[in-house]
Amino acid sequence: MASPSSPVSGAGAPGVEWRTDSAPVDYPAALRDMEERAAAILTGEAVERVWLLEHPPLYTAGTSADPAELIDPRFPVHDAGRGGRYTYHGPGQRIGYLNIDLRDRGRDVRNFVHHLEGWMIDALDELGIAARRAEGRIGIWTDDLDGREAKIGALGIRVRRWVTLHGFSINVDPDLSHFGGIVPCGLAEYPVTSIAALGKPASMTALDAALERHFPSFLNRLGRCSAGLEQCGGGS
Repeated sequence: MASPSSPVSGAGAPGVEWRTDSAPVDYPAALRDMEERAAAILTGEAVERVWLLEHPPLYTAGTSADPAELIDPRFPVHDAGRGGRYTYHGPGQRIGYLNIDLRDRGRDVRNFVHHLEGWMIDALDELGIAARRAEGRIGIWTDDLDGREAKIGALGIRVRRWVTLHGFSINVDPDLSHFGGIVPCGLAEYPVTSIAALGKPASMTALDAALERHFPSFLNRLGRCSAGLEQCGGGS
């Protein structure tokens, strides 16, 4: 399949496959795998899935990518087919690809994104990082050691017939200089940070465990937004 490593399935939530790959996964292969899984979910041939992985160094271009923001294409550049602009992926960054069926989970894309952010924030909070949303800016933010607002997590999704593709990234201990080849998500005025750069233990295993613990709460919130985000479980 997409990786030579043996994927490990975790608990996650009942009826949802939780897969973790230990070796870097080729980006085009991951896209094909996601597409195939989404199609199989639609026909009832597969269950929903959370897929945690890393990629070799690369840049992805979302549907709103501005070529002027590709400053130094030192790594391969791939069209992602998701929303958003340019993003870096590489070793030391946790990628989470989500094939979630929204047909019975509210059919509300805005709600899904809102609670995806909340899930990431909850997991980082468990690791001692005070992460947050920022008004008017997509992604997950915190303060770096110099007190600057910095981005620690990104997200971009695509929804096809109410099944989601793509997902999120959280910077555990990547080479932050690799972000210098692009304007990350089109936000030149803000730095990028990581769990390691904040002086916290940079454990991919600990982050994965926190994500898994908070995943059932994330799923449970997805059908609650028909009356507006303010009625969807507060800030998370």
